[in-house]
Order: sequence, then C-alpha cells, then structure tokens
Amino acid sequence: MSGGAWTVLAVAGVTAAYALGSRRLSTTPVSSALVFTGCGVLLGPAVLGVVDAHDAGPVTALLEAALTLVLFTDAMTVRRRDLTVGGFLPRRLLGIGLLLSIAVGWLLAWPLLPGLTVWELALVGVILAPTDAALGKTAISDRRVPPLVRQGLNVESGLNDGMVLPFFLVFLAAVPGTSYATEGVAGTFWRSLLLSTVLGLLAGGACGRLLQAARARGWITREWRHVYVLAVAAGSYELAVVTDGSGFIAAWVAGFAFGHALRNVPGAAPGTAAPDGPGERDTTPDLAEDLGGLLASIGLLLFGALLLGPALQHLSWRIVLYALLSLTVVRLVPVALSLLGSGLRAPTALYVGWFGPRGLASVVLGLLVAEEHVAGTELLGRVVAVTVALSVLLHGATAPALAGAYGAWYRRAAAASRGTLKEAAEVPAGGERRRLGHPGGPAA
Repeated sequence: MSGGAWTVLAVAGVTAAYALGSRRLSTTPVSSALVFTGCGVLLGPAVLGVVDAHDAGPVTALLEAALTLVLFTDAMTVRRRDLTVGGFLPRRLLGIGLLLSIAVGWLLAWPLLPGLTVWELALVGVILAPTDAALGKTAISDRRVPPLVRQGLNVESGLNDGMVLPFFLVFLAAVPGTSYATEGVAGTFWRSLLLSTVLGLLAGGACGRLLQAARARGWITREWRHVYVLAVAAGSYELAVVTDGSGFIAAWVAGFAFGHALRNVPGAAPGTAAPDGPGERDTTPDLAEDLGGLLASIGLLLFGALLLGPALQHLSWRIVLYALLSLTVVRLVPVALSLLGSGLRAPTALYVGWFGPRGLASVVLGLLVAEEHVAGTELLGRVVAVTVALSVLLHGATAPALAGAYGAWYRRAAAASRGTLKEAAEVPAGGERRRLGHPGGPAA
C-alpha cells in the first residue's frame, strides 16, 4: 500500500473514531483539537511515520480550503447589530485589543527570537494575533457564561482572522525575497487589498441576490442552496487568485456581501413557503460551516504530523517562552487595556483575555510564510507550531473548569448587583451565532 493510501486510512480512522465519541467528549477537557493534533504527532514521522513529509503540498491546499470556508461563513453570519446593539465588547476587542496584540507580540519577539528581521518579527505578531473560538468551545458555548461574553468572544474570533490579513500581506511584502516583495508594499496594497476587496464585494453581492431571486421563485432546493454557498466561497477565492490578488481577503469580503444580500433583498413571493419552513432558522450556511470544520480537524491532524512533530524535536527555551508569553501577556494585557472604562469587572477581563486560543488561521498563515523559503521561516514556523500546540492543550483543558467557575461567579455577582452588572447587558435577539464547532466537524 502506498504512503498516500496509509495517510488517507489513518485520517479516516481518527475522524471516524472521534465522531463516535464526539458527544461524550464535548463536555470534557479532551477537545477535538487535542485529539486530532495529538493523533497527528503520533502518526507523523517523529513517531510512527504513517504520515510523511510528501503530504506537505496537499496539507497546505486542505488548510487553505478550510480557512476559505471559515472566513466566508464567519463573515456571512455576522450582522451589523453584532457590533452595534450590545456589541461594545467585540468592538473593543477588535478595534483596540487586536492592534495592541499585534504590537505587543512584535515587541516581545524582538529579544526572544534573534535572527529574524524586523518585518519577520512583525509577521510573528500578526500570525499569532487571531483567535479561534473552537479550540475553547466549552468556554463560549457553556450557558452558565453570560450571553454578552459568549457573543463577544464568538464575534471576535469570527472577524479577527480576516482583519489581520491586510497586515499580514503588507508585512510579508516588506520581507526581501518573498513573492510579494517583487510587487512591493504599494503593489501588494493595490492588488491584494483593494482589488481583492472589490472583487469579493461584487461576487458576494451578486451571488447573494441571485440566490434570493431563485428562492423567491422556488427554483432552488434546500440541498442545492447549501452547495451554492460552497461554490460562491470557492469562486470568490479563485477570482482573486487569477488576478494575482488575495483569495482569503476576497472570500472574507464576499461573505459579508453575500450575507447582507440574503438579509436585505426581498424574500419569497406572496404565497411561497419559507425556504426552511415558517419560523425555522435559515440553514443555508450549514453545509459550508460543517465542511470547513471537518477540513480544519483533518488539517490539525496533518499539522501535528508534519509541522508540530518536527518542531518538538528542535525546541529551545526561547521558542517555548515566547509561545507562553503569546498565550498570556500578548493576549491578556491588550484585552485588559481595551476593556478599561467598559464597566466589565476583573473576572470578566481575565476570562475574555485567557480564552483567545490560536488555531486554524495561525497555522495557515504560518504555512504561507514557510512556503516563501526565505531566511527565518524555519524558526517562525516552529514558533507558530509550538504556540498553537500549547493553545490546543491549555485552552482545551481549562475550558470546562473555568467556564463553570466563571459562571458561578457571574450568578453571585448578578444576584448581588440588583441589575447593575454590566455583564448582564442584553445581546441582540438571535445574536448568538451557530458557528462554534470547527475544528471538530459539525457545530454544537
């Protein structure tokens, strides 16, 4: 049997085994990310050698597909009210906390990662800035945690991966020897940022209106409506790629335009049944979300095999220390500063600050830098791999216990505050979004 066949068999076996026990494990410290990453290390060349380095190319393609779907569906399900009515928490986390996280990560990398240039150090800060709610899913899905906090963390993780992309592309263009450096910062800004944004807006908006028109006339079935979302996400990505732009930015912006079109173009004609039945939730993005979650899970397995396993063989105290600082100081301090004057209490700031796990976006952006084969990419890749691995372990393990402890504090504080506790502020009706499930397949 060929090496590729053994890899497919191993991935299928781990996926099937986790699926059988997924509900039982969902409330334990054994997260899906931990299972897939750990199995990846075990199956990789560092231990059993079932998955080998020849699979690196398909891994990148798979992870890029997963991130494209996550970016598109995250943006598609975000509503304006998520950032307006009751949205002061995500606004602060995204508008202040994210920028401070990039800056602090950049500055702390300076003394700890010698040998990297100033722009490579900046890339470290950018790559490890976005958060992934799924790695600490229990911390966000636990109903004992106030809706304001659950919603804020969920919206933050759904948007910050797309928001770091412009910084990532500009900093990558500033590193000599990369493919983006040939166009320079100005060329990258024009083609990868502006052009890709325009293409995403046009593609997402037009496709959303076409879908609404087809739904209003009863031309499209529920199953093909789900498939249509996959086609729009992939098409938006490739439209930017063929014009030498950024597929990720195009997919992210297209998701916003697509979702806006679905919500704002008149729906079914009089007498036509609602697409999912009267009063039912619109399931249009469900297949894309679940497929993105499955691909992300498989990607984490291959990440453990091909990136984390080798990185663990070349550990240094500098890499481990920076990874720990990235998960603590680089996250906690910016969050605390961004919440000053918000009225939220210290336990909430600590809870929000701790649950900023690193995941899919960091892995994919790290791989994109590694593909450039310039000086410093090997060290950068190890830092990203170790940071994501520690996040998978620590955030997954602490989520159930800390969610329970914080929920208990919230109940006591809410009872004692007589309605003045800011954490008890209402969130928009229907504002708690479905996507909490990647990487681990279907959403909870």
